[in-house]
Amino acid sequence: MSQPILVWFRQDLRLDDNMALAAALSASNDTGAPIIPLFIDNTELPRQPGEMALWWRNKALAVLDKNLQARQSRLTLRSGDAAGELSKLIDETNARAVYWSRQYDAPSIARDKQIKEQLREAGIEAESMNSLLLVEPWEVKSKTGGTNFKVFSPFWRACQAQGIDDSVWDAPKTLTAPASWPETEALPEAIAPTGTTELTQWEAGEDGALKALQLFLDENGHGYAQDRDFPCKPASSRLSPHLRWCEISPRRIFAKTRQNEMNDKDRNKFLAELGWREFSYQILFHNPQLETKGLQAKFDAFPWREGADADADFEAWKAGQTGYPIVDAGMRELRQTGFMHNRVRMVAASFLIKHLLIDWRRGEQWFWQCLADADPANNTASWQWVAGCGADAAPYFRIFNPIIQGLKFDPEGEYTKGFVPEISGLTGKLVFAPWEASLEQLNAAGIALGTDYPAPLVKHEMARERALEIFKSLE
Repeated sequence: MSQPILVWFRQDLRLDDNMALAAALSASNDTGAPIIPLFIDNTELPRQPGEMALWWRNKALAVLDKNLQARQSRLTLRSGDAAGELSKLIDETNARAVYWSRQYDAPSIARDKQIKEQLREAGIEAESMNSLLLVEPWEVKSKTGGTNFKVFSPFWRACQAQGIDDSVWDAPKTLTAPASWPETEALPEAIAPTGTTELTQWEAGEDGALKALQLFLDENGHGYAQDRDFPCKPASSRLSPHLRWCEISPRRIFAKTRQNEMNDKDRNKFLAELGWREFSYQILFHNPQLETKGLQAKFDAFPWREGADADADFEAWKAGQTGYPIVDAGMRELRQTGFMHNRVRMVAASFLIKHLLIDWRRGEQWFWQCLADADPANNTASWQWVAGCGADAAPYFRIFNPIIQGLKFDPEGEYTKGFVPEISGLTGKLVFAPWEASLEQLNAAGIALGTDYPAPLVKHEMARERALEIFKSLE
């Protein structure tokens, strides 16, 4: 039998429309070479997955292994330095080639470049493919020939003008197995993060991703353009955690959405949201320090609050104890479920940055730890957008009013009361501004403000004016 081909799974935990696997299968069909699927818990990278993303990944790995076994194959698992583990496995199996899907953060790019050079010098075929994006960051050209877009709308228009390939490759029915399998570590245990209680809402892995897409297209996507901003409505696609580990390809999502019978407004809005993911990866690729450095240098001088008072406010924000119910609902949803509705994410992030004047990087790191969909590109780019220091950033004067946001997007208080039951006896505006309730109203609702539910950390009007003054000073 021919020397085997290693398919190195990384951020692409699926068989469907996986270009690295497709290339390996093509080579296997030509030569009869067996295929050895591999996952390395790559511990040398500087930023490891957060708790919730790690839980999700481990669930997805079990599904990937199950789906491989259904095709007379299996997943080989190793942990440690990727280059070293690949070298060991090549020695053990006499593999002749390694195929993988590209990643776009600077540490992964540097690692892959070094590994590719080392493998080729050793006479091993080493090839990487695109399985994570609709278009790769260097492929999208502006009218002037540039590729580093700083605003989403022209970027997405350029993507569509160039044409987006929506051809997809179906998962194989079988894979050629080696005569003997190499040693493998056990599948990592999926341990729920402390304090996370509502995990049954998700079905991690490729099978769950395909189901989530079909549910969205068949039911929840109709009315998406309008309803997506309302956290109590089931209008979210719920695909973002699946896209974190790319258990479904964006090309599969794009193709099936184009074929669906939803109206153009809903379809275009949803595809544009997929486009924001592409835009975030384009930003990450061209700005390798995105995680720690704002894209607009003028914000480097921002006087972030530091010290014991700021730390106490940060802890209150993390715990959902700010005194602003819509913010607290989002932060509690995050900790309980590993997810937060997108509209509420913007409100909660804006509150930390512009009401509390706490560095956006601290919020980004907390989201990284807690979100199942904490993506290397989306998480950081979105925090910079809210802060006003990123690409296509929200204008600095856009300071979300948590009271108005609650009234507008959760008018009955259904979402907010679900995560902040302390204020469930209040109605109307008081749901989002309980400090405005009279003593009689608070007593009737069973709330002692400051005891049962905290008083607000800061007054909105004062915080808004304070933030505006600081932002204006940076111009």
